[in-house]
Amino acid sequence: MMSRNAAPGYTHCSQFSLPKSVNHYFDMKIKEEIEVHEVPVLSKNGEVLVKEELEFHEKLVLSQDAQKPFQCSLCDKGFNTNSGLRIHMWIHTEEKPYKCSQCGKGFTTNSDLTIHLRIHTGEKPYQCSQCNKAFINISHLTAHMRTHTGEKPYQCTQCDKAFAQSNNLISHMRSHTGERPYKCSQCDKCFSTKTNLTSHMRIHTGQKPYQCTQCEKTFSQSNSLDSHMRIHTGEKPYQCIQCNKAFSQSYSLESHMRIHTGEKPYQCNLCNKGFNTNGGLRIHRWIHTGEKPYKCSQCDKGFTTNSDLTIHLRIHTGENPYKCSQCDKAFKSKSHLAKHTRNHTGKKPIKAY
Repeated sequence: MMSRNAAPGYTHCSQFSLPKSVNHYFDMKIKEEIEVHEVPVLSKNGEVLVKEELEFHEKLVLSQDAQKPFQCSLCDKGFNTNSGLRIHMWIHTEEKPYKCSQCGKGFTTNSDLTIHLRIHTGEKPYQCSQCNKAFINISHLTAHMRTHTGEKPYQCTQCDKAFAQSNNLISHMRSHTGERPYKCSQCDKCFSTKTNLTSHMRIHTGQKPYQCTQCEKTFSQSNSLDSHMRIHTGEKPYQCIQCNKAFSQSYSLESHMRIHTGEKPYQCNLCNKGFNTNGGLRIHRWIHTGEKPYKCSQCDKGFTTNSDLTIHLRIHTGENPYKCSQCDKAFKSKSHLAKHTRNHTGKKPIKAY
């Protein structure tokens, strides 16, 4: 039974403390709220509950359910109101009566639909007091705050790795078990998380729900939109510790670091030449296959890289964008300008051995 003298922000029972946000529909889906929306579950001494304690608490709730007037005929869960039972039944029937008017996606509760609609409207009402970053729901803000505090309350029992979010721990545990419970209905590919499956399904549907507010370009992934936005803002948050060069994408920094380390993890299986990016290896293979996928629209000449095609097109357009600062002579490519500049400096090109 719930106590009336609970601490601010929490509702207490005899064994556990739960945020008030759970109390609203606690009977219906406590586990979903904890694991999906990441609401922290605290014991009396403030420690995060482990799985066994959560299971015990659920059993306690189920024993109390038996005393409630509206009983589910499929799982014996009890509710104080008929509407609570009706909403709960949608879990069994998989009915999702609340439909998004923008993309047709369905939800079991109106509150879930309200949160989803913010993806389309761009509304982010929950703002971080530390860095002013905003979020579509309070659970995302709660998880984000841990990036400032460094708190990682969810710890793996197999390898002691810790996580700021419970769903990340659940996903991580599958790396130990090998479990991939989410299966694609189109191609039978399996995934360890529902999020990965949802993202994968957009390959089949072509859905791109994330739209740029600056140029209206759309993306299938939210992180792809975040990366794209840096084109407009000019933000380059990923900086090399060796030479201070900055990048807008983390993978660009990773590739760049291989210049300093000399690492070339991508190797050609035909000539054993190594490359620091997979894209470099892919382009190199076209030398062996003779493939030239980039075709000139003016003369049908083919090229192995898009950059080579861009330079070639300047023959047709007459464009010479690279100008010499010494004599104002202009060139079609940067390499041609560099070669010309040596006439002024007297420097000789470095020979490759």
